[in-house]
Amino acid sequence: MNALVDLSPALRLMLLGLVVALGPLAWLWVRGRKAAPARRLAMLTGLTLFLTFDLVLFGAFTRLTDSGLGCPDWPGCYASASPFGAHAQISAEQAQMPTGPVTHTKAWIEMVHRYLAMGVGVLILTLATATWVLRRRHVLPVSPWWPTASLAWVCLVGAFGALTVTMKLFPAIVTLHLLGGLVLLALLCRQAVEYRHAEGASVRVGVGAGLRTLLVATFAAVWLQVALGGWVSTNYAVLACTDFPTCHGRWWPEMDFAQAFDIWRPLGVTSDGGNVSFAALTAKHYVHRLAAYAVLPLLLATAWQLRAALPRQARALAALAAWQLLSGLSNVVLGWPLLGALAHTGGAAALVVVLTWALCESRAARGSELAAPGLRMATGRGAGT
Repeated sequence: MNALVDLSPALRLMLLGLVVALGPLAWLWVRGRKAAPARRLAMLTGLTLFLTFDLVLFGAFTRLTDSGLGCPDWPGCYASASPFGAHAQISAEQAQMPTGPVTHTKAWIEMVHRYLAMGVGVLILTLATATWVLRRRHVLPVSPWWPTASLAWVCLVGAFGALTVTMKLFPAIVTLHLLGGLVLLALLCRQAVEYRHAEGASVRVGVGAGLRTLLVATFAAVWLQVALGGWVSTNYAVLACTDFPTCHGRWWPEMDFAQAFDIWRPLGVTSDGGNVSFAALTAKHYVHRLAAYAVLPLLLATAWQLRAALPRQARALAALAAWQLLSGLSNVVLGWPLLGALAHTGGAAALVVVLTWALCESRAARGSELAAPGLRMATGRGAGT
C-alpha cells in the first residue's frame, strides 16, 4: 500500500538543518562550556540572532536573483532533498527556458535558503528547550515564554515560506514572509537583552516619558516604512521611478493608488484579472519615497535625543539612517543593483534590531528618578524630560 504523503523530503531537510546547526552549537560548546547558564544562553541567542539576520539577507538575495521558484515545490526540490536528486527535472526546465525561473543555479540558491532556515529553526528549538530546562532547575531568572514564542513564530514564518512557493510569489505572502523574518529578529533581540540582564551584563536605563514615546513612535514608523518597502520590492516596483528627487520629471507623477494597494492578488495581475498598470507601480514606489521623507528625520531626531541615555544605540541609528538614504538612492539612480538592494534590506533589518535593542534597554523612569542628582542627563535631557 502506497503512503498518502511522502514525508521523506521533509525528514531529510530536517536532518540537513540539524547538520547546519551543529557547527554553531559546537562553537558554543567550546567557547561557553565553563560559562554560567545565563551567559551560555546569551551567547546562543546572540549567535542565533546573527544567523537569522544572515538568513533574512539570503532570503532577499533569493528574491532579487529571481530564485524564489528555483524549486517550484516545497519542502524539497522536485520531491528531492537537494537539486542533485532533481537534476533531470531542472535540466529539462532549463532547456526550455534558459533564463526562466527554474535553473540549476536558482535551484541551489533556493535550497540553500531552506537549509539555512532549517538550521536557524534547530537553534531556536535548542534555545527554547534549554531555557525551559534551566528554568525548571531554578538556575535561570528568565521567562521561557520568549524563546517559546520565537519557536512558534519561526514555524509560522516557515509556513509563509512554503506559501511563497506554492502560491507562486503572491506579493502579499512574500511581503508577510519578509516581515515575519524581521519580527523574528526583534523577538531574538528581546531575548538577547533579557539574558544579558540575567547575567548582570547590562541594566535598563530610565528615560523620560517624552523620550520613551518618541522611541515607540519611531519604532512604529520604521515598521510601516519596512512594510511599504517590502511591498515595493515584492511587486518589482523599484524602477517605477528612475529619477530623484522627482519621479518621471514631476513632483507628483501619475499614480493609481487604488490598484497599487489592492493587496490580495497574484503577481502582476489585478484582482479582476487585468494587468497591473504602470501608474500603480509608480504609486507603490512614490508612497515609500514620501514616507522616507518623514521617517528619516524621525530617526535622526531619535538618535539625537538618545545620545546621553543610550549612546551606542544613538550612534547606530544615525549611521543606519544615512545608510538607508544612500542605499535607497543607489537603487533608484543606479538601476537597482543587487548590492544596493541587499544593502537596503540589510539596513532595514538592522534598524529593527537596533530599535528593539533600545526599547528593551530602556524603561519609563519615575518622577523621583528624574529628579535625582546626576540622573537627568543620563535619561536624555535633550528630550525635554
